[in-house]
Amino acid sequence: MAGAQQRGGPAGEADPAVPGEAPDAWADAALVAAMLAVDPAGLGGVRVRAAAGPVRDRWLALLRAWLPPGVPWRRLPQHIRDERLLGGLDLAATLQTGRPVAMRGLLAEADGGVVVVPMAERMSPGTAARVASAMDRGEVAVEREGLALAHRSRFGVVALDEAVHDDEVLPAAVADRLALRVDLDAVRPRDVAGIDGAPDDGLADAARDVAAARTRLPAVTLPDEALKALAATSVVLGVGSLRPLLQAAQAARVHAALAGREVAGAEDAAAAARLVLAPRATRLPTADAAEPPPDAAEPPPPPPPETPDDAPPADAEPPSQPQGPIDDLVLAAALAALPPGLLARLRAEQAARDRAMGAGKSGALQKSASRGRPAGVRRGEPRGGLRLNLLETLRAAAPWQRLRRRGDAARRVEVRAEDFHVTHHRQRRETTTIFAVDASGSAALARLAEAKGAVELLLADCYVRRDSVAVIAFRGRGAELLLPPTRSLVRAKRALAGLPGGGGTPLAAAIDAAATLADAVRRRGATPVVVLLTDGRANVALDGTGGRGRAEADAHAAAARLRSLGCAVLVIDTSPQPQPQGRSLAAAMAATYLPLPYAGASQLSQVMKAGAGLR
Repeated sequence: MAGAQQRGGPAGEADPAVPGEAPDAWADAALVAAMLAVDPAGLGGVRVRAAAGPVRDRWLALLRAWLPPGVPWRRLPQHIRDERLLGGLDLAATLQTGRPVAMRGLLAEADGGVVVVPMAERMSPGTAARVASAMDRGEVAVEREGLALAHRSRFGVVALDEAVHDDEVLPAAVADRLALRVDLDAVRPRDVAGIDGAPDDGLADAARDVAAARTRLPAVTLPDEALKALAATSVVLGVGSLRPLLQAAQAARVHAALAGREVAGAEDAAAAARLVLAPRATRLPTADAAEPPPDAAEPPPPPPPETPDDAPPADAEPPSQPQGPIDDLVLAAALAALPPGLLARLRAEQAARDRAMGAGKSGALQKSASRGRPAGVRRGEPRGGLRLNLLETLRAAAPWQRLRRRGDAARRVEVRAEDFHVTHHRQRRETTTIFAVDASGSAALARLAEAKGAVELLLADCYVRRDSVAVIAFRGRGAELLLPPTRSLVRAKRALAGLPGGGGTPLAAAIDAAATLADAVRRRGATPVVVLLTDGRANVALDGTGGRGRAEADAHAAAARLRSLGCAVLVIDTSPQPQPQGRSLAAAMAATYLPLPYAGASQLSQVMKAGAGLR
């Protein structure tokens, strides 16, 4: 392994986990490839942060060269079907043989090898859950279509993270099960041996070292002292899950096997902490109290405080702090590997995961397997509720019958998997329009009556489309849900007619109330559309206190939360003249902005339809 041999390699004398030493990015990457080649299933896999390019291709080539000959190497497509991923009934073979024929899925085919996931940040939650389940159980169980199968499936995952934006993150179900992480963005191609096609003299030696480590691994043990050091480091770095600690313990054993040791020592634990625990740190350890200089006079010790009988002894150290030389060595190695901005990136990834879990599909039209209007015929198998289009299937198979029969006139029609065509449908979902009406003093003095009239016109338009409507009014110190989602136009008009005006403008509370209701509507399967009628001049903060500066800051923060839901929002400025406050508020929530003085009833209806995606 030429890259690793620049710093000693898996069997070299120099150890890459030297505390305080700046790690070499390519040497670490080569070391990770060697460790994964030794035990893919035991380590779970690796998350490779890199765009497509020669560096990533070289790293993948190293990993594949160090795996045993004939080990499965499978690529996981983005839109893989469940029957291809897990296995199931081979419909084409079943039609040809006249009996049920089962096919192995991709995860079963990868048993003992590696599954490569390109663009892993775009992996669907369902696929991620199925892959994680197979990794945990070590097998793939299929019980459907009249089949009951169980295939052994122990593999490692190479997740190629090509994310560009902060909101693109690898699904947590898979990311938590990958022990190792590699960042190749900082590696320059000129620093990688053999990337230009030149022969790499150390590749064969490194492959022998990896093969020897694979044979040695079952006999390698991890002493309790090293395991306690890893546990203490995990606590200090704020790693709350037990899985990374178990992964670090296995990584220490693999590292020792690569170094030719049968007992994992402090160097192996330090390497495991640096490669496994450091990338998962959620906090920085607190600095110990500064010790006085040796020539300074030590103050007399204070008298011991009175403690109850069941209290721990005063000289006992908290369990979360490292104790002993090996603890300090492991922690120092982990701290040396903490990249700059790690905590900020972790917070951004967590926020992106929260948004991904809270947000769903927006729009009045959604794909459906068997309900709604036909939306075309496409090639595919009739699975997952899709219906086989018999006419198009036979039309696709007809031109090939002479070649497929091969002189066998007894055959009537031979249909193969590539002939299958299914009909796709699109179904219109119900839309719930949430009206948030500003009934504060400033709005009442200006345009509250006209705002009510505009809302009534929009309510009538929603009634024609058989959509549900909800009304939220905000004034004084908070927002109130006057009308839950309903299709009754009479109830909506009655709730709006009795709306009084006056008081402050709690804009942040109104936006939060609209966001909460929109999220509830989406969870019920409908499409939420928020229509906010306000002059944008907030003067009541989220906690009910006054103050224009704080109220505007709270309103923009609430607008950002509403924007994260991804639903359509329309901001109608009810000021006598368009104000910058309303326009900036609409920009904060990525909403369509429309001044009321220049908007007629038909224009309001058209804008709302366009914003909701209705046709």
